[in-house]
Amino acid sequence: DQFRAWSAGEKRNFLLNLFNRPIRVCGMVRNVGEPGGGPFWVKDKSGEITKQIVEVAQIDPDSEQQQVILKSSTHFNPVDLVCAVRDWQGNPFDLRQFVDPDAVFISKKSKGGKDLKALELPGLWNGAMAKWITFFVEVPLITFNPVKTVNALLRKEHQPE
Repeated sequence: DQFRAWSAGEKRNFLLNLFNRPIRVCGMVRNVGEPGGGPFWVKDKSGEITKQIVEVAQIDPDSEQQQVILKSSTHFNPVDLVCAVRDWQGNPFDLRQFVDPDAVFISKKSKGGKDLKALELPGLWNGAMAKWITFFVEVPLITFNPVKTVNALLRKEHQPE
């Protein structure tokens, strides 16, 4: 209703701001139990809801609601990304304008056998592309051959023919 009350110029500016931004098309595979995040709806501090790729470390381990959502997720992290990083006139976007600087999270790391906690800034998949136009598409599982641990290299997909 608010949109209808705006002038033509206000509508034009709103739509230009909404659509004149980088685009990412993310190929997702069905979740088969691999560790990692996936595609989720995220509400930022201003209340805007966007599609994001969320890492497990970003999900509150103490929130029963968030854990239920994570466990019921059907798809897994991006396998392939296709990105449009130029505007409709062919000019490159200033990608820094489309980052959510608040999309930081604490992850668990180790160094020299000592457990550490690290504050991670927005990564490529998550906060750094937070304000991009995002599409998730399902791609065949065969396109996904993760190596998250050394043991993953023992899988058939990583063996010579």
